[in-house]
Amino acid sequence: MKSYQPVVARLLGEKRPATVLDAPCGAGWLAPLLDFEREIDGIDLFGTAPPGYRDFRIADLDAGLPAALGRYEAIVSCEGLEHFVNPDLFLRSALLHLAPGGMLIVTTPNVWYPASRLQYLLRGFFPSFPSLAGKIRRGTHMHVMPWSFPQLHLFLTLAGFAQVTLHAVDEPMPKRLFEWPLGLPQYLYCASKARHAPGEEERRYWAQAGSRQSVWGRRLVVSAIRA
Repeated sequence: MKSYQPVVARLLGEKRPATVLDAPCGAGWLAPLLDFEREIDGIDLFGTAPPGYRDFRIADLDAGLPAALGRYEAIVSCEGLEHFVNPDLFLRSALLHLAPGGMLIVTTPNVWYPASRLQYLLRGFFPSFPSLAGKIRRGTHMHVMPWSFPQLHLFLTLAGFAQVTLHAVDEPMPKRLFEWPLGLPQYLYCASKARHAPGEEERRYWAQAGSRQSVWGRRLVVSAIRA
């Protein structure tokens, strides 16, 4: 089981939404992890209807969620945003298809951890985001958009979401010993910004940006609410 999956299942289990959209749904790993009564639909660019899903459709999520969809109490997008050329379009469409008070959960690789930034300094490319020259084809699993928590917070807020929250993942933080001192200046900088923030919204932002998950984690699991 991948590190983000139990976190996503726990968040949904706490909210217990009656309707869930899983986009992209892949092979349908999410449905078996949900132990409460719900209806779950799936969207993906490839594949067939996974077991346990009420409805499945094929669509290119880079164009946003299909307009014909109804509203859901929760939308889950795991390992999708890094593939989208226009993530803002997807996020704004997700907001439209959430019921008031509904929750969006997104997961994506984190490029803020020290080894990732060190590789960017030396090579100009983040891990898992190589040069795609000669391989650029729509419909393939290209990693085109690297994410950090501040970038996710920005895009989600611009799309109209509230209560943007970063959740801890069960993984080594840091994974390698040398990453601890490399990440410490960033950690201390964010802590200082949080202490001197003029309001609660900024304090909460800096506290999350400077958390161990944000500074040293390999994975981002972020939830947000449609107000």
